[in-house]
Amino acid sequence: MKKILVATDFSNCASNAMDYALELARILHLEVCAIHAIHPTEGIDNSIYNAIYIENYYNSKREALSHWALERSSKPEYREVKVQTLCAVGFLNTVISNYIESNPVELLLMGITGSTGITGIVGSTANMIVSKLKVPTLVIPLESKPFKNPVITLATDFSTQLSVIDVSILKEVIFAFGSEELHVLNVMEKPDMPPVTTGEKALETIFKDTHLVFNYISHSNTTDGIMDFIESNKTDILCVVKHHHNMLYRIFNRSTVNQVMNKSIKAILVLHE
Repeated sequence: MKKILVATDFSNCASNAMDYALELARILHLEVCAIHAIHPTEGIDNSIYNAIYIENYYNSKREALSHWALERSSKPEYREVKVQTLCAVGFLNTVISNYIESNPVELLLMGITGSTGITGIVGSTANMIVSKLKVPTLVIPLESKPFKNPVITLATDFSTQLSVIDVSILKEVIFAFGSEELHVLNVMEKPDMPPVTTGEKALETIFKDTHLVFNYISHSNTTDGIMDFIESNKTDILCVVKHHHNMLYRIFNRSTVNQVMNKSIKAILVLHE
C-alpha cells in the first residue's frame, strides 16, 4: 500500500504535520510512516564513545520515535490507519531519498514554523529536498491546521504539465479535505494581458470533476503577487509546480522557496512536472 511519509524532529511543527498525515491517511486509506534522521555526529562524544554506547543511543531514539507516533495515532478515529516508524542515521534528505527508493511514497509532509521563520525539521535542507526529490511535498507551517473545505490555490503560468502522479495527488488532497473548488492563479507582468484560454481548457480537462476559479492579477514581483493573493483571498493551501525551464522555476528556485515559506503561514504543496 502507498504511504504518506512524515519527517519529524519531535517538535510541535512535526506533530502538526503528523496530524495532517493521519487525517489524509484516514480518508484516502493510506499508510503513514514517521521518519527521523539521526545526524551522523549526533550522540557521539569522542571521549566516551564506544560501540555499546552509540547503539544504546540509537535504540533510545527509535523508542522515542515509536512512542511519539503512537501517542498521535492512538485517537479512535485513526485506529484503522497503519503507522510505521523509521529511525536512521544520516542526513535528512539522504534518509528520505533512500526510503523513497524502496517504498511507494504518495506524499511527503514536513512541518515548519511559518511566519516566525524556518527552523526545525526543514531548516536549510528544505530547498534540497524539494529540488532533488521528485515526490509531492506538503510543507506545513505551525499555524496551518487540517480542516474541512480549505481554499486551495494552484499558482501556474499555464505552460507547466503536471505529472500523472502529481495530478492524482492534488485531486486526492482536494477530495480528502472536501474542497468544493480549486482556485487557479496566474500573475501577469502587464495588466492588459488577455486570459490564457488554452491553459484554462487544459486544466478543465484534467480537473473535470472540480470547479475551477481562474484568477489573473498584475504585479511587478510574481512572488509578492502570489503572497498578496493568498492573503486577500484566504487561501489555506498554496500549490506550486517545480520545473526548470521558465518563469515559474525562477520564482520557486532555492532562495525564493525559502522566502515564500518564511513569509507564509499557509500550507504549501510542491508538485513537479
